[in-house]
Amino acid sequence: MLTEIRIESLGAISVATAEFDRGLTVLTGETGTGKTMVVTGLHLLGGARADATRVRSGAERAVVEGRFTTTDLDEATAAHLGEILDASGAERDEDGSVIALRSVNRDGPSRAYLGGRSVPAKSLSGFTNELLTLHGQNDQLRLMRPEEQRGALDRFAAAGSALERYRKLRGAWLSARRDLIDRRDRARELAQEADRLKFALNEIDTVDPQPGEDDALVAEIVRLSELDTLREAAMTARAALGGDSDDSESRAGATGLGQAKAALQATDDATLQGLATQIGEALTVVVDAIGELGAYIDDLPADASALDAKLARQAELRTLTRKYAADIDGVLHWANQSRERLAQLDVSEEGLAALERRVGELGGELASAAVDLSKVRRKAAKKLAKEVTAELSGLAMADAEFTIGVTTDLAEPDDPAALKLSTGELVRAGADGIDVVEFGFAAHRGMTVLPLAKSASGGELSRVMLALEVVLAASAEGTTMVFDEVDAGVGGRAAVQIGRRLARLARTHQVIVVTHLPQVAAYADVHLMVHSTGRNGASGVRRLTSDDRVAELARMLSGLGESDSGRAHARELLDAAQKDEL
Repeated sequence: MLTEIRIESLGAISVATAEFDRGLTVLTGETGTGKTMVVTGLHLLGGARADATRVRSGAERAVVEGRFTTTDLDEATAAHLGEILDASGAERDEDGSVIALRSVNRDGPSRAYLGGRSVPAKSLSGFTNELLTLHGQNDQLRLMRPEEQRGALDRFAAAGSALERYRKLRGAWLSARRDLIDRRDRARELAQEADRLKFALNEIDTVDPQPGEDDALVAEIVRLSELDTLREAAMTARAALGGDSDDSESRAGATGLGQAKAALQATDDATLQGLATQIGEALTVVVDAIGELGAYIDDLPADASALDAKLARQAELRTLTRKYAADIDGVLHWANQSRERLAQLDVSEEGLAALERRVGELGGELASAAVDLSKVRRKAAKKLAKEVTAELSGLAMADAEFTIGVTTDLAEPDDPAALKLSTGELVRAGADGIDVVEFGFAAHRGMTVLPLAKSASGGELSRVMLALEVVLAASAEGTTMVFDEVDAGVGGRAAVQIGRRLARLARTHQVIVVTHLPQVAAYADVHLMVHSTGRNGASGVRRLTSDDRVAELARMLSGLGESDSGRAHARELLDAAQKDEL
């Protein structure tokens, strides 16, 4: 939950700190004091776009800092948040809380921090959005969008796994269809490409180059070009070392080392014995060199005729390197890639038939997954509509009717991606299924149920959204829910019922409400008031005591916070709310 927020230089607020507890917290205050800046700050912590015009006049930047605890969350959510913190290198405070911060510069980019580490705004929102659910007047407008209505139904239906399965199958089906269409449309072009690849691979296979063969050939050709010089050098060196048995003077070199070794070993002097050992090692090296020189001479061709064969082989390899790559290793790499490409260019009738069968199989699986997802939604739609209607009854709308329609999105005749169901229907396989979800509403019995966007007034829409959130709240227990004037356009008995519903919601959630209705504020566990500090039009936030609450409620009721009648009415309202068993 959110335990504290500190705001600097944001809108009307110069510096303000607000502490929050469990249960229901309300923020009230005169118009223009900056009540909604608290919600704006929470939106910034949630990763919303930074607006430099929100920076208070005279300040270089605005800063919003929030402190969150994660002890009330379920294991899965807590583990997910732990992963986000670990990935960001963020650290918890000494009490286990996490500090999130967002700064908005008047000139230049905004900055986000999580657990003392600078992070992208997206990483910050990934953390805070698990803890905060923000609702404002813009959210009421979003509720009119079909995708928002579908999302709300899916939350209630716990349709996540069914939707994920559908999306995976849809991705595979669309990929296979694109491949099939591409092969059909480009059959001639692909056939020509396949012929070119076959010719090239046949040419390479005929030459049969080996890895690194071109470099090895260069060394061999250089060697053969200097054959006489190399043979003479090797034979001269071998003879000089005593390896030529026909030359007694040359042989004396090695023989001399042997004689020297034997002479020194015959003495008892330790120094000479050590020198004898060194001479023996040298003698071994000389004998080995003589042997290697002999082998080298034996391996040399008798004449330079082999040079022609090597040059011919080099010419064959250069034919390949001119066409396909800079060297033979590159040619071999190109050949491997071309074989893979050729395997994909099966434009034969058999290949196309096999791909058509694959598309059909995936289409059948996708149709089945789409129908399963629709069944989950249709079943949940009836239950959700019934529960929201019951909530509306408790919000002073006893005659209201809320409906949820789930209809099949039929494909147009020319839709290239139409999906055929087992019933023979052609439907549009959208990213979220084959269903069109539409919320319907009628404020009174006997009225025609119309789409929510066409039938609900501002106040009615506020109550519909609140009723929906109360019903959906069970799936997000432990999170913080923030409502920004969700009670706009509501008054009288309906306002009391909204206060009761928010208080009930606060049993399982931390609920923070910006409100102008005293009937709602009376149900608060914590009452915060945004007030003018009297310094350059700045505002601050303070927590109200019992007497202060009475004065503030009286102001909200009649604008006469100091009148006896106003205070009496406010105290009566406060006492009634505190005694309400909800």
